[in-house]
Amino acid sequence: MELLGRWREQKRLKHCYQSSESKLVVVYGRRRVGKTFLIRKYFAKDLLFQTSGLHRGNMEDQLAAFTRSIALAGYTPAAVAQPTTWFDAFDLLRLFLETKRTKKKKVLFFDELPWFDTPRSKFLTAFEHFWNSYCTTRTDLLVVACGSAASWMIKKMLHNKGGLHNRVSERIKLRAFTLAEVATFLKYKGIVWSQYDIAQLYIAVGGVPFYLDAIVKGESVAQFIDRACFADDGILHDEYQVLFTSLFDDSDNHHRVVEALATVKQGLRRDDLVAKSRLSSGGTLTKTLRELELSGFIKVQRPYGAKRYGQLYQLSDYFTLFYYQFMQAQRDSDGDRTSWTIIMSGRKWQSWAGLAFERLCIDHITEIKSALGLTVIKSQASTWSTRDPDQGALIDLLIDRADRIVNVCEIKFSQGQYTIDKAYALQLRNKLQAFSQVAKRKTLFLTMITTFGVQDNAYCKELVQSQVTLEDLFAE
Repeated sequence: MELLGRWREQKRLKHCYQSSESKLVVVYGRRRVGKTFLIRKYFAKDLLFQTSGLHRGNMEDQLAAFTRSIALAGYTPAAVAQPTTWFDAFDLLRLFLETKRTKKKKVLFFDELPWFDTPRSKFLTAFEHFWNSYCTTRTDLLVVACGSAASWMIKKMLHNKGGLHNRVSERIKLRAFTLAEVATFLKYKGIVWSQYDIAQLYIAVGGVPFYLDAIVKGESVAQFIDRACFADDGILHDEYQVLFTSLFDDSDNHHRVVEALATVKQGLRRDDLVAKSRLSSGGTLTKTLRELELSGFIKVQRPYGAKRYGQLYQLSDYFTLFYYQFMQAQRDSDGDRTSWTIIMSGRKWQSWAGLAFERLCIDHITEIKSALGLTVIKSQASTWSTRDPDQGALIDLLIDRADRIVNVCEIKFSQGQYTIDKAYALQLRNKLQAFSQVAKRKTLFLTMITTFGVQDNAYCKELVQSQVTLEDLFAE
């Protein structure tokens, strides 16, 4: 398969490859997001050495796998070598590199680096020594360190206070595909789906390449979800359990946080999260939240005008949200499995799809700003709600602009044009009025973000200043 999308990442990798110095590149991101594929595909002709850590392997297993990788790279003495320390293992790699003294840049790829770092193994110390004492003395090496355990990658590589402090040349956080990249990916596979179909897929499983690659040409979105998520042998049937056990050594706290956040729309403040998850508020919770955030499962939102203590923790991983809303009940049920085609025709899915579409729009804020012509105007996105039970105003998305304009965005997911009727128009006026009390005399523009636009009636003419449609979210 070709390397599709990832243009920014490819540009940064190219810059490092063309450098006149040796470079250390760190790539991290959610499991299944395509980190390994990106590196192997982009450097297909230049990978001199590649190795991968073993999940839950002990030090002896890791050393054996590492040594075998050196042998497979073409250094036959490694086939009989039995290093007992990581310093010995990296000395073996050093000897191999000494046989490759050419001017061409040589790429060394360490995949799933955190798994090499078993307790008391001194792997990281040996890796630091290898980089500082050898790689930096040469100009022809590009070392790529990759891992799904984002918290380890951040702490031990990017925020390293020892031998790797300020040594990382480039850091790349690989994210899921955007809608535009998903459309390109599916087109390459010969799958003909409408933008609305792709949006339905996205709000269920997100833009994770591994999931998308499981789609079979000729099936509908509903057929794919039914087969992949709900069939006993479906590729995503047990994915939720695998996700956490592969990323976190002790995932019980992570599960409890995610379970608590899965039941709320806007997210939870820390105190509310503590009460709902029944976890203690302290260093362990802080570590858990940080690991979930860095691994792409949750995100931290600060509502408009809120101080730091008012920030909200939100579950942001599409597949995890989908699992808790629909898959978990099916797995726990002793009865016959309900077809996804039936589920998606019910009111529960329609209500959930609206909320999921809001998340999709917020994740494509760059495309929204571009559609509104805000690429050259400094702006900040946030949400807002009032605790006043009489008003009960809730705004899906705010774009607070440097020109003292605030785009008050309403997000609606529908199968056709959305119609603003008399009752909804009243709600919109009330929201604008409530928010105007905290907007500090800024001008408010009501922006409708919908799948197929808003019907042009009297209420639309009166209230709506600008529109963004699903098509805009697919912009390259």
